[in-house]
Amino acid sequence: MDSFQTGDPRYLKRKVKGCTLDVHPTERALIVQYEVEATVLGELGIPMVGERKECQKIIRLKSLNAHTDTSSLARKVVEECRLIHSSKLLEVEQLLFYLQNRKQSNDNQEKKHISSRELKPYTGVELDEEASINSIDEYVELLYEDIQEKIRGATLIFQLARNPDNLEELIQNEAAIGALARVLREDWKQSVDLATTIIYVFYCFSSFSQFHGLVTHFKIGALCMNIIEHELKRYDLWQDELQKKKKAYILFKKFSENQNLKKEHEKSFRKYQSLLVKQEHLLRVALGLLLNLAEDTRQS
Repeated sequence: MDSFQTGDPRYLKRKVKGCTLDVHPTERALIVQYEVEATVLGELGIPMVGERKECQKIIRLKSLNAHTDTSSLARKVVEECRLIHSSKLLEVEQLLFYLQNRKQSNDNQEKKHISSRELKPYTGVELDEEASINSIDEYVELLYEDIQEKIRGATLIFQLARNPDNLEELIQNEAAIGALARVLREDWKQSVDLATTIIYVFYCFSSFSQFHGLVTHFKIGALCMNIIEHELKRYDLWQDELQKKKKAYILFKKFSENQNLKKEHEKSFRKYQSLLVKQEHLLRVALGLLLNLAEDTRQS
């Protein structure tokens, strides 16, 4: 699994806060609920953008049966799960004892527990057309055209991905997912809108635990780290450029009422603000995707 913990700590600070324990409603498993707080830092360690996610880890206890030594198993769980502090050993043991004696339901309903996260409010690039799952092949073809057509194709696919009912069908379309990953890898520097939209598609997948394998297969997490680092450097360059123009404007203003210089400064500032808004969308979705992948649901 791609983990944002491998990134440069100067750019990404991660903190796990809180930890509550509960039993799984249908399986012999413990549920560890916790909060992950991540902050993107600038060159000087100043927080630029932050995000919090409610996460959970499911510890499935395959070996638990009527004859299991719950004290020994509790120690093993605490030792192997870094999220659980040693002070919770007794609580773990009590929960294991409860699971050991709980009557198992004979209900034949699907037991797989899927954890979904709330999608970020993002509409993407506005189009005058509504996407249809039946036209997915046409949208994939757009991903092989110029940048504007790629943005259009990615936006239409994003419209579909925002509806969780479409994710199962989308994941079966290897051409679509592979093309999105390729375009993101090759063209993300050419368009912030394109990069943001495609990452949002993968964010939709990362919002459900059973699709994490798809996201990690295409190394989207590692790519997001590269994008975050690049965008932070761009932010520093914008700041430097804006400061230089501001100083020049202030200095020149003392000796002249040159309106052209004033207009140039105001134009640069408006452009800077517009770029910041787009960059913040990109950073937030990239960080949100990494936070989703940070939830480790591997079996204990």
